[in-house]
Amino acid sequence: MYTLDRRPQAGTDPARARSIAAGLGIVGVFACAAGLSPACAQEFPTRPVRYLVPYGPGSIGDITARTVGQRLADTLGQPVLVDNRPSAGLIVASVAAARAEPDGHTLLHTGNGAALTVSMFEALPYDIVADFAHVSTLGFFDMAVLAATDGKAATLSEAIAQARAHPGRLDIGTLNIGSTQFLAVELFKTMAGLKAQTVPYKTSPAALAGLRGGEVQLMFESVGAVIGQVRAGAVRALAVTSSRRSPLLPGVPTVAESGVPGYHAASWASIVAPARTPRAVVERLNREVVAALASPEVSRRLLDLGVETRGSTPAQARDLMVSEIDKWREVIVRAGIPKQTAR
Repeated sequence: MYTLDRRPQAGTDPARARSIAAGLGIVGVFACAAGLSPACAQEFPTRPVRYLVPYGPGSIGDITARTVGQRLADTLGQPVLVDNRPSAGLIVASVAAARAEPDGHTLLHTGNGAALTVSMFEALPYDIVADFAHVSTLGFFDMAVLAATDGKAATLSEAIAQARAHPGRLDIGTLNIGSTQFLAVELFKTMAGLKAQTVPYKTSPAALAGLRGGEVQLMFESVGAVIGQVRAGAVRALAVTSSRRSPLLPGVPTVAESGVPGYHAASWASIVAPARTPRAVVERLNREVVAALASPEVSRRLLDLGVETRGSTPAQARDLMVSEIDKWREVIVRAGIPKQTAR
């Protein structure tokens, strides 16, 4: 390894020596900005890391961010400060992150909600793909298809067969229009070829009451939000919407296994940094995030909430965002959901 001795040598012009040293310093700065210098990752972080979360305290997204953030603080050697900025469409937190200094000290908790927002709003003051350096996925939140315990169908296959035999007589409960649960129902109806009514409720408890009371025959909701009801026998889980069975409900088949091949819908979370964050810093963050997700403490804590931890490469995280934007755009257009105005 070569080192620069900044002391002028015999026969060396002191002014020229200072000029060479300054020039080499500037080269180092540009190399760090371009992500070419491993020293960038070794020096990072130099101060506390701000972790912007577009959800309120106590939400699953917030708890996920805090659980991962605490582990990152231990390995990075700096505090990771969760900054909750809830807003419609995740816009407030996303804008703040996009405009932050691209040095790795500001991170954003994002995911499928951002993919939906692209098609739910007329225009956004940021681009979730181009304005961010995607670090890693964090986890996936499976959804369950539920029925009342005294429902006519014992399996989702039976429910589909009954709905096809009696078009228009199946009502499916879900959360607010435009939510992941709502769009999962719309995708299900299209792929299963069903004529059914989607019934949105304001809250999960209200939807569960509607299911038990016979207002709707099926309901789509996150596994973590209803696992207690399922285990208590208050409702029955007919299927899960993910591509593979949920570790929380291993005996429950997927929708694809129940007669809708290729069906897959899930909420998921990822972590990003502002665009132009040095590549070496992004790679360091990726290593630390993936290691955090693999730790038994983090994975067990999040699985209790219905979150299956799953890290990725930066490229895989970006590709997932792009594919989810394309996938849900078609569903949103087909459902005729009017666009909102970002404020």
